[in-house]
Amino acid sequence: MSTLPRATKSTLTPAGVSFFESRPVSDFDTGFNSSTAWTQANPSTSLSDDELEVEDDEETGQAARALYHFEGKAEFRELTVEAGDELEVLREEVGDGWSLVRAGKNGEVGLLPQTYYTFTSDFMTSPTLEIPPFERRREPSAQSITPRGSPKGEKQALPIIPQHTGEWFPSFRQSLLGGKSLNRFSTFVTSGAEEWVLKGCNSEPALPPRSVEDGTLDEEDNESNRLSRVGMGDADQHFVDVGPAWKTKVPPFRVLVHSPSKRTSSLSGAYTLYSVTSLFHPTSEHGTGEDASPPGSPMRITVHRRFSHFVVLHTALTRRLPGIALPPLPEKQYAGRFSDEFVEARRGDLERYICRIARHPVARYAEVLTFFLGCESDLEWKRQLPYHLSLPPAGPAFYAHVFHPDFNLDAEDAADAVERFDVHTRGVGKGVQTLRNIFGQVREARLEMSKAERMLSYALLSLITSKPLASAPTTGISELDEEEGNFKVKGMLNDEGAWCWRDGCRDCLKLTKAMQKTSETLQNVADLYDDHARRTQLATHEALKSVAHPSSMYSGIVETHRSALSRYNAAVAQPSPDEEVAARCETVLNTTMAEMETYHAQKVEDFRTIATEHLDGEIAFYEQILGRLRAARRAYDPPQYDQGGDSPRQPSMYERELENPRLTVKPLSQPCPHVYDSAPMRPVSAAIQEGVGMIFRGSTLGRSSVFGKFW
Repeated sequence: MSTLPRATKSTLTPAGVSFFESRPVSDFDTGFNSSTAWTQANPSTSLSDDELEVEDDEETGQAARALYHFEGKAEFRELTVEAGDELEVLREEVGDGWSLVRAGKNGEVGLLPQTYYTFTSDFMTSPTLEIPPFERRREPSAQSITPRGSPKGEKQALPIIPQHTGEWFPSFRQSLLGGKSLNRFSTFVTSGAEEWVLKGCNSEPALPPRSVEDGTLDEEDNESNRLSRVGMGDADQHFVDVGPAWKTKVPPFRVLVHSPSKRTSSLSGAYTLYSVTSLFHPTSEHGTGEDASPPGSPMRITVHRRFSHFVVLHTALTRRLPGIALPPLPEKQYAGRFSDEFVEARRGDLERYICRIARHPVARYAEVLTFFLGCESDLEWKRQLPYHLSLPPAGPAFYAHVFHPDFNLDAEDAADAVERFDVHTRGVGKGVQTLRNIFGQVREARLEMSKAERMLSYALLSLITSKPLASAPTTGISELDEEEGNFKVKGMLNDEGAWCWRDGCRDCLKLTKAMQKTSETLQNVADLYDDHARRTQLATHEALKSVAHPSSMYSGIVETHRSALSRYNAAVAQPSPDEEVAARCETVLNTTMAEMETYHAQKVEDFRTIATEHLDGEIAFYEQILGRLRAARRAYDPPQYDQGGDSPRQPSMYERELENPRLTVKPLSQPCPHVYDSAPMRPVSAAIQEGVGMIFRGSTLGRSSVFGKFW
């Protein structure tokens, strides 16, 4: 059954006020601590117990009635109501799904979830209808919450404001809970799926004007966005094919994040700017004419973005596409964020993030992604940014624009699929975490192999030159005394530097040069092991993060699927089945099943890419080693071996290192932690440790600091 869109509130930034002058609002208390919502509802009041009352002449609300029992927490200024209590809604929207409500029985003012009451101002009393006592009670459930009635009037909502400095507490919360959210409401509720299932979508969110200045988007502005001319189609309509699986509307394209550079702004200070290049092949209708690219040559669009711009993209996508699983944005960094290693790691994380967005069959044609990848003008970016930030959450309207064939899934198959999917993603997460740990050990082993090859080279060179190898903890060799060393120099090297006591011995000269070549080759092999562990294997280690936590990423999809399936079974099990509710449940289930299919396709592609790139890197690595070893082997065969006796031996460049072997190397660079890893705050803790160590390390007594030991 088709539904009509419903207009909702506009969320434009007030005229004359710059978007960046407004203060960011933290979402740390979302759903868990409602003090944020209370502050938004009463900005002029404090949170003291003496200032909780709202005067009657300040605001008059709409009549409402509680649907369920809700036991609020006094410390969070929440109301406790019983099902059927009369209420007065003072402010319907105060943020994070809460409303400011006055209880009719005692006049107490507090916060109540929007889904726990319904408006009664439009109800009409029938004199002949007898209403039985309302005895239904139900504890608040994260999986079944009935939405409220439609609101009356338009209200201005606060725009989404990205944070440019970041917050420490959200990361710390994720580190404690392994990336899990503290939101008390389930994804089934917050995504708008429950409201869609129970009430449909009788109205559509009202979109703000395209331009803040004049409310229109002229032709010149539209021409500045080149990516919008590729033919993205209607970005608000999503189609599910038989499977269920998302129907591809836009061909896939590749995105590169490259060429980071440090910039400085008088407002925000220093930041890193990245070049973002989109590569895609034009379609036939756009691949002709004077501006058409040659066959096989992808069209390139390069824009420049900083990390805060990625935050804008992620925030807008989360609000406009609540029914799909989006990858998490990389964590902010506070210490060493301009070091070469971190900038490269952040570049790789951002590239993997944006590539996963572009790979999703629905997210790749989102309007905000088109704007992010195609807006080349800085002026146009600043003009259109408030529009995308002020877009209201799609909510049930997202599911109202999902179209799928009738009878596209079976309830029993859907129930079995979600259980299997949940078990599978949990198993994949544990397995990949083990793989990441083992791969880190493999990289360390390559570093140890580099040391071993280097020591073998030093030992061979020490043998043929009679120069003692300096004592080292890893060698187990002590220095020879002076007398024995002099005996070897006089008795083991002749006048041409050959490993022989006879002067003019051509055979030993040939052998000495060949063995010296072998020693130098082993040094090159050691360098290859070291470089391979630091660069090639680090890239594979970083790539494993993108497949490390599928269960956390798709937990909302699983939760929504189970809740929708429960509502579907309840709707069809009634004596008179509710066909409309069942049909809307099928829409939600088609969406979640399509997301599972998307994960399946991406999992196959991801692991195939990671495995092939790892094998290609190993093959190239061993081929380089084989090439050098074969070159060293040819030094023992004619004609190279015979040519070694034509001239005296020249000292090796590595002889000077025999007194001080290069065995101490800097530690391997490790991948930046994933958002869902257990310790994403490692860089911050390391910075605190270094700072405390600098303060307490300089002791004149030469003793180690107690604070240093603690950290």
